[in-house]
Amino acid sequence: MDISTKSGKEELIRRHTPRTRTARTVALAFLFGGGITALGEALRHGLLALGAEADDSFTLVSLIFILLAAVLTAVGVFDRIARHAGAGTLVPITGFSNSIASEAMDSASEGYILGVGAKIFTVAGPVLLYGTAAGVVYGVIYYLSGLIGGGV
Repeated sequence: MDISTKSGKEELIRRHTPRTRTARTVALAFLFGGGITALGEALRHGLLALGAEADDSFTLVSLIFILLAAVLTAVGVFDRIARHAGAGTLVPITGFSNSIASEAMDSASEGYILGVGAKIFTVAGPVLLYGTAAGVVYGVIYYLSGLIGGGV
């Protein structure tokens, strides 16, 4: 096989790339993501039973998941779970926490300022930037639509 041509390289890549088992991957992501959601709902009901206010319970569950994902990342468990669960663990807030904790751990040897401080948001930074920018744009559109049409 001649890999000096584009089609030769593509053929070589195609032959050596493992096939994705889409149905299995989607099912596992759905089950793990649903499990995380069910756990969050159980935590919220537990917090309500302990006397937390309804609005506070949502915030507390988010904080518990952020802490739990960071701890699981630090001890090397989160990546093993995510290998099987895929987007089921990466899409919720647990994935955001994992991306920040992983980057902090990877850059800790460079020091707290030039390592952790400078690089902690390397992965999560674009999510924060574009999420905030999109929120501002949508807020402006919502505000203007209220001025023009009397509400959305």
